[in-house]
Amino acid sequence: MVWNSFKKLLSIGLFAAMVIALAVGLTQSGKSQVEGKLQQFSFYDELRDFVKTTPSYPYYYNDEGRGLLGITQGGSEKATSLDSVPDYSQTNIQVEGVDEADIVKTDGEYIYLITDNRLIIVKAYPSEDARILSETELKGSIKGIFINGDRLAVFEEEALDYLEKPDYSHYEKTSIKVYDVSDRESPVLKRDVAVDGLYWGSRMIGNYIYVIATGSINSSDDEVNLPRIYSPQGIVEIPASEIWHSDAPDYSHMFTTIMALNIKDDSQEPAYQTLLLGGASNLYVSLNNIYITFPSQGATISNFASDQSPYANSLEKTAIHRIHMDDGKIDYEASGEIPGWVLNQFSMDEYQGYFRVATTTGNVWGGETASANHVYVLDQQLDIIGQLENLAPGEQIYSARFMGNRCYLVTFQKIDPLFVIDLKDPFDPKVLGELKITGYSDYLHPYDENHVIGIGKETTAAEEGDFAWYQGVKISLFDVSDVQNPKELGKYEIGDRGTDSPALQDHKAFLFDRSKNLLVIPVSVAEIDAAKYPYGVPAYAYGDYVWQGAYVFNVSLEKGLELRGRVTHCGDANPVQSWYYYSSPCSIERSLYIGNILYTISDAEVKLNSLGDLSELKVVDLP
Repeated sequence: MVWNSFKKLLSIGLFAAMVIALAVGLTQSGKSQVEGKLQQFSFYDELRDFVKTTPSYPYYYNDEGRGLLGITQGGSEKATSLDSVPDYSQTNIQVEGVDEADIVKTDGEYIYLITDNRLIIVKAYPSEDARILSETELKGSIKGIFINGDRLAVFEEEALDYLEKPDYSHYEKTSIKVYDVSDRESPVLKRDVAVDGLYWGSRMIGNYIYVIATGSINSSDDEVNLPRIYSPQGIVEIPASEIWHSDAPDYSHMFTTIMALNIKDDSQEPAYQTLLLGGASNLYVSLNNIYITFPSQGATISNFASDQSPYANSLEKTAIHRIHMDDGKIDYEASGEIPGWVLNQFSMDEYQGYFRVATTTGNVWGGETASANHVYVLDQQLDIIGQLENLAPGEQIYSARFMGNRCYLVTFQKIDPLFVIDLKDPFDPKVLGELKITGYSDYLHPYDENHVIGIGKETTAAEEGDFAWYQGVKISLFDVSDVQNPKELGKYEIGDRGTDSPALQDHKAFLFDRSKNLLVIPVSVAEIDAAKYPYGVPAYAYGDYVWQGAYVFNVSLEKGLELRGRVTHCGDANPVQSWYYYSSPCSIERSLYIGNILYTISDAEVKLNSLGDLSELKVVDLP
């Protein structure tokens, strides 16, 4: 156990408590959430009766709150529209060809960013012309953007005033606003489509945007308000006969709607699929499938390759639902179930027709529900065909990364075991090697086929018990070319206890490009004043915040990790306005490069620095 991960452990504790509270009722029901495929209601009255009679537990569970979402394959692209635009970095994404929405995007000539409910377009290249071109005010809470040629999509979350909708009928909406930005100085709204529910996730594949919205059942008296799709053509209520559901009890009744929208063709109507299940927890999207996980409670798991597994009857489970999509068409196809909870999207992966997932069961406090970690391989029907169980008992997963026929897994309680797992035979996963070092990695990023970057915290073993106190941010470069004997090729530590980075929770804050030997992360640095501790600095002591900005590294196999320099936005023009740097407008949140220029972005400004010597070239102040 490590105190920095209190939220993670608290989540496990809450999960375990709910397991105990629900066990009796669920055992009596004898139903697993995924005994078979989901069903569609025949008519509205059946849905209404289902909501009113099926046990439901008022708890919203979201595994994404446990920690990092992971990190994606880095790289650059060549602009296809302008030969004069150099190579530029892209949003870190998990699956090639499957874009993820973010608060900052670039196409190599312009930077598109959101701040304070505004969409701002900045002329970024060439650097001498850098300036703000336009600013568009939006009403709701902006969740992210996509750029696709001359089309830009904005995800906006809107909540109507309770006084306007006192029955909570359709009072939360997620909208997709599509702008024509062929004239970057004057974006034109071309399309505004919305769906009931709060924004939960999105992806863009080709010209199609897939957005997932989730919301609690809104009902009044004897009626249930069905989810709706809103467009200029009118309001479409999703009929009960098109809603998929399970007969098993769950934490709460919630509608999860997946909607597909063509960002280029305004005349094409959106497609959708709606599930009536509990609170969704994690999302993984391949080029052809959407996988959504839901914490689940039930009886015996029926989709195990072998019933000899000691976890086959576990009450702590995750349900997985696969939705197939192709050029905007969406079809629900399969459901499955696995023991344990899933940390984040990078604990899941689709490869050569198989779906692989890493989970943790139990908790690190031990006892009869001591934690253990597992890797499962499922087929396209989401039946388990292979399993590797009971890894690192007493620890929990902190990060995972699937790369081809391998899985890299980091668990932690007091030291950081890095497992190298062979998945070449999907029916028989095996541990190839293990490395134990101090600290832990919150996420793993591929450097190449035989080297992995890990970013997390350094730790110090506690004298008070069997746990460790986390310290500063730690970046490691692992060599796994000898799979039986992985080693730490190099490491770099930043600051003391209290030092943190947005990249530990959000993979889009991490910039890496192997061709440029470039690694950039935003960091808030805390340092301990030893003079305050005349009898020695205790391991649990926090440092004081002294600096915020971007750390820029050279990364190579020959020299490991070398600090190239630092960039900050917190100077005389933008002084820190809070004791905690993350709440300051000068806190750097994203970085990108265009050609040989590094762009760092905060709420206060966009700063341009030379990638060669990090000398400052220009600053664009944001309003």
